[in-house]
Amino acid sequence: MGKDYGEPIRYDPNFNGPIHNRSCTDVLWLILFILFLGVWGYVGYYGMTHGSVQKLLAPIDSSGKRCGLDSGLIDKPYLVFFDISKCLSPGTPIVGCPTPQVCVKQCPTQTIIFAVEMTESNFLEYKSRMVCTSDVNMDTLTYAQATNYITEKKCASYVLQSQAVMGRCFVNIDELRDFIENTTMSTDQVISQLVNLVQFQELSAQIVQDLVQSRWYLLGALIVVVFICFLYILLLRWVVGPVVWTSIVGLIGLMGFCVYLCYKNYAYYKENPGTLHQTTNLKGYAESIFSKPSTWMVILIIVAVLLLILVLVVIFLRNRITIAIALIREGSKAVSAIKSTIFFPIFPWILQCFVIAYGVLVLMYILSIGESAFKIVNFKNDTCTCFNGIYNADNQPCDPVQFTTSCRDQNTGQACNLATCHFTGLDSPNSVVYLHLANLLGFFWTMFFISGVSDMMLASTFSTWYWTFQKKDLPFFTLTSGIFRTLRYHMGTVALGALIIAIVRVIRVILEYIDQKIKKFDNPFTRCIMCCCKCFCWCLENFLKFINKNAYIMCAVHGEGFCKSARDAFSLLMRNIIRVVVLDKVTDFLFFLSKLLISVGVGVGVYYLLDWKFFTEVTQGQPLHYNYIPAIILSIATYLICTIFFNVYAMAVDTLFLCFLEDCERNDGSVEKPYFMSKNLMKILGKRNKQL
Repeated sequence: MGKDYGEPIRYDPNFNGPIHNRSCTDVLWLILFILFLGVWGYVGYYGMTHGSVQKLLAPIDSSGKRCGLDSGLIDKPYLVFFDISKCLSPGTPIVGCPTPQVCVKQCPTQTIIFAVEMTESNFLEYKSRMVCTSDVNMDTLTYAQATNYITEKKCASYVLQSQAVMGRCFVNIDELRDFIENTTMSTDQVISQLVNLVQFQELSAQIVQDLVQSRWYLLGALIVVVFICFLYILLLRWVVGPVVWTSIVGLIGLMGFCVYLCYKNYAYYKENPGTLHQTTNLKGYAESIFSKPSTWMVILIIVAVLLLILVLVVIFLRNRITIAIALIREGSKAVSAIKSTIFFPIFPWILQCFVIAYGVLVLMYILSIGESAFKIVNFKNDTCTCFNGIYNADNQPCDPVQFTTSCRDQNTGQACNLATCHFTGLDSPNSVVYLHLANLLGFFWTMFFISGVSDMMLASTFSTWYWTFQKKDLPFFTLTSGIFRTLRYHMGTVALGALIIAIVRVIRVILEYIDQKIKKFDNPFTRCIMCCCKCFCWCLENFLKFINKNAYIMCAVHGEGFCKSARDAFSLLMRNIIRVVVLDKVTDFLFFLSKLLISVGVGVGVYYLLDWKFFTEVTQGQPLHYNYIPAIILSIATYLICTIFFNVYAMAVDTLFLCFLEDCERNDGSVEKPYFMSKNLMKILGKRNKQL
C-alpha cells in the first residue's frame, strides 16, 4: 500500500507544526474568483434593470390565464377563490388550491351568500357582484341560469369581504367572524365552510399566541442549548467510549434477538403450516407470504450473515475503533482548549445567508427577463372572427389589447367565448441561459468558498494545538493566527477547491433540469442513463468534498498549493485507508446520535416546562393551547444549532486525524523524534516517547 501511494513522510528536524514562513498559494485562482464576483454582481444588476418580478407573481385563474395580462383580463388583475376553505388542505402547496379561481376587477367589498340572499326579485342588484368562470356570459345571465351555475360550480355560491395580497383576494377574518355571529341565515354547507375557515384562523392565532407567550422561555432555552452543546463537547471525552461500545453491543444484541425471533417463527410455521389461498388484498397477500416457513428462513439467513459480518468487523477492527474513539476524545480536548472556535461558525453562516438571499433574488429577476409572449388558443373551437382577419388560427402570436378590441363572436357580436389571446410565458433572449449559468456558478462557488475558508481557518487552529508539544505553551491567539494565515496566504487555494465542487454541483443541477424535461417521454432507457449520471455526479461531489477538506488541512499545516496538498493528503489517507473508514463511520454515528439526543431532550424538557404549574403562574394563569408546537419548533432549532457546533468538532477530529497519521510516519518516539500524540493514543498503539 505504501509503495502504491508514495513513501511515508520523512522526519524534518525543523518541523513543529504549521510553518510560519510561507508564501501565497494559487493566487491566479483568487484573482479569477474576484473577477467572477464582479461578473456575478453585474448579472444581478442586469437582471434587476431588465426584469420584473411582478410578471412571475401574476396570479393564474383555473383556465391557466394570467390576471392582468391575458386578453379580456387586462383590467382584471385580482384573483378570487370560489371556496377558499379548500385552500387549507395540506396538499395545496403541491397540487394547488382545489377550487375554481377567477380573475376580477377588484376584490369583493362585502360578504354575500348568493344561495340565500339572492332571489328573483333582487337578482339584478346581486348580478354585478357575482363571480363566475369565463365561459358564463354575464350580460345575458338570468336568475334560473345563475342558480344552475352555482350548483354546477360555474359561479361562486358566496363571496367574502377580501383584501388584495400580491394580486390574490384573501378574506378579512374579523369581518367574517362578525358576519357569522350576526347572521340569521340558516343554510347549507356554506355557513359550515365559513365556520371552518374561521376555526382555522383561530387555530393559527392560538399557535401564534402560544409562541408569543412562550417566546422568552424559547429564547432562554436556545441560550441554554448553546451551553449544552459546549458542555456536551467538553464531556464527550469521558462518555464517547461507553456510548460507542454500548451502541455496538446493543446493535449486536438486537440483531441476535432478530435471529432468535426469525427462528421461532420458522419453527412455528413449519409445525403449523397456514392455508394458502389466492387474494388480491395487499394485507392478505403479505400475511400469506409471512406465513411461509421459507420466508422466515431467508430472513434468518440474511440477518445472521449481517450479524456475523458485524461481529467479525468489530473483532478484527476493535483496535482501530479504539483509536477512533481516542481521536474523538482528542477533538474534545482541542475544542475545550480553544473555546472561541465554538462560536466561530456563526460568522460564515451569516455570510452564507446573505449569499442565499442574493442568489434567489437574482434568480427571480433573471426568470422575469423578456417580453410577455401571447398566442391564440381555442380559435378553431369557437365562432370567433377578427376584423380584417388579423387572427384566424391557433398558436398565432397576438396582442391581448388588439384581440379584445378586434375580435367578436360572429353570432352575438359579444366577446369571444372560447378563443383568447393567452399568455404563454416570457419570450426571453438567448443570453438568459448564460445569465442563469453565471448566477448558478456564482452562488455555489461563493457558498463553497465561504465554507472552505472557515474549514481552513479551523484546520490551521487545531493543527497548531496538535503540533504544540507542551499544550500549556499553546498561543493565546491561536484562532486569530489561523484566520490571519488563511486570509493572507491561502484564499486562492480555497477558491480553486470551491470552484471544482461548484462545477460538479452545477452539472448536477443541469442533470436534474434535463431529467424533469424528459420525464414526459417516460423512456426506461433514458431514465436509466439519467439515474446513472446523477448517481455518478453525486459520488464524485462527495469524493471531491472529502479531498478538498483534507487538502485544506494539509495546506493549513504545510502552506503548499491546492494540487500538492490534495495529492499529499490523498496519499497519506490511502496509506491508512482502514483507519480512515473506521474513524469516518464512528464519528458520523456519534455526532448524529449526539445531535438527536440533545434536540429531542431539549424538546421534551421544554414541553414539560411549559406544562408546569409554575409556568402558568408566571404567565398569570394563561396556559398554552398546544405545548408541543413550541417544543417541536425548539427541537428543530436545537438540531440546527447542534449541527453548527458539531461541524467545528468534526473539523477538529479530521484535522487531528491527519496530524496523527503524519505524526506516526514522521516520528518514532526517540529523543530526537518524539511523538506529539497524547499518552492515551500512544498507549493504544503500544508506543511511547523515550526519556532522556
